Amino acid sequence: MSLQHHQHHHPIESERTRKDDDKLEHLGYHAELKRTFTSWETFGVAFSIMGVVPSIASTIFYNLPYGGPVGMIWGWLISAILILFVGLSMAELASSMPTSGGLYFWTHRLSPPRYRNFLAWMIGYNSFLGNVAAVSSLGWACSGIVFAAASINNEDFISTAGQQFGLYIGILIVCGLICAYGTNIFARLQTPSVILNVLLSLVTIIGLPIARRHELNTAAFTFGGFVNLTSWPNGFAFLLSFLAPVWTICSFDCAVSISEEATNASVAVPQAIVGAIGSAGVLGTVILIILALTMGLDVAAVNDDALGQPLAYIYLQAFGQKGSLAVWSFMCIAQLSMTASLILPSSRQAFAFARDGALPFSRYFHHVDTFSGTPVRAVWLVVGCAIPLGALCFADPVNYSAINAIFSLAIMGPYVAYGIPIGAKLLWGQGNFVPGPWHLGRWSRMCGIIAVTWMTFAIVLFSFPADTDPDASTFNYACLVAGAVWIFATVYWFLPRIGGKTFFQGPQTTEGGMSIEQDTLSPPEIEDPSSKKNGGAPEFHGGSHISPVPSNQL
Repeated sequence: MSLQHHQHHHPIESERTRKDDDKLEHLGYHAELKRTFTSWETFGVAFSIMGVVPSIASTIFYNLPYGGPVGMIWGWLISAILILFVGLSMAELASSMPTSGGLYFWTHRLSPPRYRNFLAWMIGYNSFLGNVAAVSSLGWACSGIVFAAASINNEDFISTAGQQFGLYIGILIVCGLICAYGTNIFARLQTPSVILNVLLSLVTIIGLPIARRHELNTAAFTFGGFVNLTSWPNGFAFLLSFLAPVWTICSFDCAVSISEEATNASVAVPQAIVGAIGSAGVLGTVILIILALTMGLDVAAVNDDALGQPLAYIYLQAFGQKGSLAVWSFMCIAQLSMTASLILPSSRQAFAFARDGALPFSRYFHHVDTFSGTPVRAVWLVVGCAIPLGALCFADPVNYSAINAIFSLAIMGPYVAYGIPIGAKLLWGQGNFVPGPWHLGRWSRMCGIIAVTWMTFAIVLFSFPADTDPDASTFNYACLVAGAVWIFATVYWFLPRIGGKTFFQGPQTTEGGMSIEQDTLSPPEIEDPSSKKNGGAPEFHGGSHISPVPSNQL
């Protein structure tokens, strides 16, 4: 399919869109997806996924008991600053090479020939692992928030593990349908979603202090009160409070995953990454200051209330049953939007990985639906892999300790995937990396070193259980699941005759794109005489040698 013919289907016809597709062709890919996302909507996807207030509601369990106000406020602020270095380094790469395969495409382009294929392979699997875990954790958090609304309405209501797992499955299916068949509508809903998150923030920042004006905590307690409800030492407990902000301000690579659906991608995507991290960092710090100011002095009472949701308890104390139920209803909508916002780019990453022949049954999953113009099969692949993770709730159906592993897993997978391309740029890319219109200049290397150091530390930190002396119900299963994926990816790579090393050669670009890579990143390789079998017609290199037919014609 010619570029001109494909552009006939683009909803946004402009010179900028044509330049985006030309850039993609330059990187070695045909434009196959509709460019429906403006710069603001690209930011909206990244910011909506973070959804600061719903995310704080979902993760307040991970900072409130680990230091009280100090863990909430200072843990968030320190983490946000460190995460910003990761975002800056990633934004620079996204501007240089705006493609949906982002992380593993960058790794392959910047790594030496000896390592590039295996590293790109591992990047793809870690990205997929992190995306599936993040979708699962958002879906689980959404079901918990919905049932918290039921508990606000009826204080005697207590949901069972089976009920919450059933609602979790329903939420993932509904969000899957939206991302599979309603992309155009969903893109237009990003602005209302951002507005909803801002309104929830304003209700919290303005409404809570007014409603609790006679019962505010002192400044000393708000900013310096330390309460450790765990058996970990105080210092280590404070470090574990980082889980809440790191989980919230994560998955910002979703903007990269929709690079091929965004206009002016080489500028819009890096701006979305940095803007979303900065906004979430500042907004989250302010909100947590307000919560520490208004929640009362008894941290244990807030954390252990029968309502099962500390933020809902704080709202209930301030606004009463009807007021808190009204606010919480919008919280449910925001959390549902967050879940759908993450399934969309996660499916695009799976589509890009299948396009390069790396997933099992890649030919099946590399498919664009002719009706919706979206990778429908990749959407259901992500949803189908996320659903079983929710079954961890049955390991501890009372306190749901085991299911909390998906929150750690949603950090470990992405941080491995983020760290490798940034590290590859530090080690091997200094003479090969070509900056895009958005770049860091002389600060690039320093940002990269801080980012890789921080992510390595975080991966080790979040492998620890929530408390000392864990048993089967409180064990951090993130290590087990992540380890299983890493072992599978490694074994699959080295299998004789059918392993990844026998067919996967990185991003499956056209001949023109590959020649660019060879000219700028590595010495020329010996030409394979078989590459001329088609009389000079462009061929795809790498992957499983799928012929260069646009996926929507398969």
